[in-house]
Amino acid sequence: MMSRRTILAFGIGLLLAALAPAPVSADDGAVHRNDFGTWSFQLENDLFAGADRHYTNGLRVSWLSPHGDTVEWLALARDALEAVALDEDDMNRGDKQVRFGASLGQDIYTPENRTRTDVILDDRPYAAWLYGAAALHTITDHGKLDGSRAGIKDLESVELQIGVVGPLALGEQAQDLIHEIRLIDTFDGWDNQINNEPGIMLLYERKWRLAAPLDLGPAWAGTAVDAIPGVGLSLGNVVTEARTGGAVRWGWNLPENFGPPSLIQGGAPFHEWDAQSGRNYSFYLFATAEGRYVAHNIFLDGNTFEDSHSVNRRRWVADASLGASLLLGPVNISYANAFRTREFDGQDRISRFGSLTLTWQAAF
Repeated sequence: MMSRRTILAFGIGLLLAALAPAPVSADDGAVHRNDFGTWSFQLENDLFAGADRHYTNGLRVSWLSPHGDTVEWLALARDALEAVALDEDDMNRGDKQVRFGASLGQDIYTPENRTRTDVILDDRPYAAWLYGAAALHTITDHGKLDGSRAGIKDLESVELQIGVVGPLALGEQAQDLIHEIRLIDTFDGWDNQINNEPGIMLLYERKWRLAAPLDLGPAWAGTAVDAIPGVGLSLGNVVTEARTGGAVRWGWNLPENFGPPSLIQGGAPFHEWDAQSGRNYSFYLFATAEGRYVAHNIFLDGNTFEDSHSVNRRRWVADASLGASLLLGPVNISYANAFRTREFDGQDRISRFGSLTLTWQAAF
């Protein structure tokens, strides 16, 4: 759960990022590469899969604070986060590092029939979710504590999302703009979307690297394979659910990070490129699977404090995806085809959508 220490870390990071002085150059006159953190752009859309219904679009832009050498103002923010998030023993051992993340995103949901203007009782409501988020990611490297456990790491992420559902989330405007640009008919029933309601959601996620990637040898063209399990929890008036799953990767020069990017509706985003690893390129295929118990979903259950269109939500939902990831130095491109089981009674088909992620480590 989010402690007072973690909440304070969010505030310190944001304050220092906004108010700290401009970057300064090194006194020794040497040329240094300043790390400005990692930017990521995620787009999920059902048109990638030849559909246009249910979870129809997700968009998220994120920033992750740097680790190691960086400009002065980002170093101050990072050091302040570590001082608040870690205890003195952790700092002295040097087995943990802390990253701060910030995101802005929007999710859009529609029924299957685009032409009806009345409430479609047996199909999901029109809805959108517009939010900002702050996250704290803590990496523990167990190999530094015990050399016999090299490669074992875990990632713990806490994210706070605050936003709005309903017309203020601008779902209709965003979808109409994209459809008009692509010369696709717009949806006519947005007047029936769920009502405006402020939303808050706390997300917790933990992933484990149980070992370094397993080298399969010459018989498998020098490829390697690994697995990254994880668990997660979301609490709030937007979505409340528990989930567990993981990812399996197979390919060349697997980066020793925490796997392919999560789906936008999954856990907190974390994208890391280890510039010290010597792996300037990587290509791998991946498969993910996740099971979820859903206790509440405002996009299916309707508004919390007033009446709105709703459907009978299913409690057990599963996601699966197949994809590929290409890493070229500080740039990483990943794409996956995702599949989601039926989320409500009356849904006659599973949901399908594509997920594209572009990540760039900004270092100059």
